[in-house]
Amino acid sequence: MATQKKAGKKLYNKHDGGRFSSFEPMVWVCGTALAICLGAIGSLMLLLGYEAFGNFWPTTVKQFQVSDAGSQRVILGQVVRETRHSAIEAADSSRPWMDRLLVKQGNRDLYTNDYVWVDRDKITKIGQPEAALVLERSDWGHFYGFPSSIVFNGRQLVIDTESSDLWSALERIVAEHGALAKPDVSDDVYQLVIRLVDGRPVTLDLSTVTRAYQPNAMSWSQKIVLFAKKVTDFLSSGPREGGVYPAIVGTVTMVLLMSVAVMPFGVVAAVYLHEYAQQGPFTRIVRIAVNNLAGVPSIVYGIFGLGFFVYSVGGRIDGWLFADQLPRPTFGTPGLLWASLTLALLTLPVVIVATEEGLTRIPRSFREGSMALGATPAETLWRVVLPMASPAIMTGLILAVARAAGEVAPLMLVGAVKLAPALPIDGNFPYLHLDQQFMHLGYSIYELGLQSPSIEASRPMVFATALLLVLLIATLNISAIILRNRLRERYRALQK
Repeated sequence: MATQKKAGKKLYNKHDGGRFSSFEPMVWVCGTALAICLGAIGSLMLLLGYEAFGNFWPTTVKQFQVSDAGSQRVILGQVVRETRHSAIEAADSSRPWMDRLLVKQGNRDLYTNDYVWVDRDKITKIGQPEAALVLERSDWGHFYGFPSSIVFNGRQLVIDTESSDLWSALERIVAEHGALAKPDVSDDVYQLVIRLVDGRPVTLDLSTVTRAYQPNAMSWSQKIVLFAKKVTDFLSSGPREGGVYPAIVGTVTMVLLMSVAVMPFGVVAAVYLHEYAQQGPFTRIVRIAVNNLAGVPSIVYGIFGLGFFVYSVGGRIDGWLFADQLPRPTFGTPGLLWASLTLALLTLPVVIVATEEGLTRIPRSFREGSMALGATPAETLWRVVLPMASPAIMTGLILAVARAAGEVAPLMLVGAVKLAPALPIDGNFPYLHLDQQFMHLGYSIYELGLQSPSIEASRPMVFATALLLVLLIATLNISAIILRNRLRERYRALQK
């Protein structure tokens, strides 16, 4: 006995000092696994951030003179990507590591492609003209050129090509000629004459231009200000202006409605299975079914939601309440309500399992003590059991939000669209329009990544939207975690 106590004390001291040799390999394995996971998450966030924020930074515009098969051509644009071929580099170490450049030359309405590959060997000269102008348009993407003049109601006015802010120059010229309104709110006709890199003049309507700047003539402070404006516009504008504000509103609204729908049903189902249902074969079968539902592919839920919620329930609601508007459906078509209920059904098993696990951890003595003091079973459940199980309930909500916010497949069938005519929440009664289709960040990523005619043009927006979706899910989860921790601290004293 003394030998066992001595050995146990020796092991305890080694463990307490961090030198418990029999467990050191497992410590290293677990630590390495954790480091790999954190590194993978960090690498993902760095990749998304680099690709996303690089789209908003005013990159230098370069002018390339290229000699190809004896002919000379000039390309004006921004370098998007650089590639290297290791075999060529090994054969001639004096060559630069860049072998090919992907240049965004824009002007999609004039050229065949707005992106072009340029071989490094064929570049004879590279310049950075300060007067190079970048126009961001609502149609046809970016436009690159040199400002020549402004046409105001048919009159051609020379523009100061040294100005780094086209709108400032435009306001100055308009003020000199008696016009007081800005071009975005005036009924007057404003056109901008741009000189292409090959010398050709092109006239553009300023009503399609959303932003204009000359990055080569801008200081670092001006670039930072412009970067902040572009990020703000991305978060606060619509898809026509290159923003995702409607998708943010749609995603948050859908997640909140899903949470309101799934939490009561999930908690009630878990309470019944654990507190009231007779434990037997039938209850075990129900639990097995709930666990299996958590692994059903999400597209199956989308098909069920389309058939049951949209066509069956929605069709009946239209027949009862909106018969005068038939055959045009009101609720018998995909919308925000059906998308939220479909995702609530998808995440219901997660909430049930998490809640039941929390109920299992509450000692039975708390229930018996409450009823011994005169409380009814319902009062015991409401005032003792559920408050102590609230951290586990919040855990289920966190898992449900994390899964529902990133789902795309079921939303394609029950409500999400590429472009919604209006927000699901506005100032018009009833303020929350449950029958309306909506935009979703995950669905926007799908549309930009797979359905866009120009993959290179949509690539930066895909990364920016993906980063925003990750940050949005993290924000919702962190809010739920903070609430869960507060509830856990409140009821920790009761569990001792």
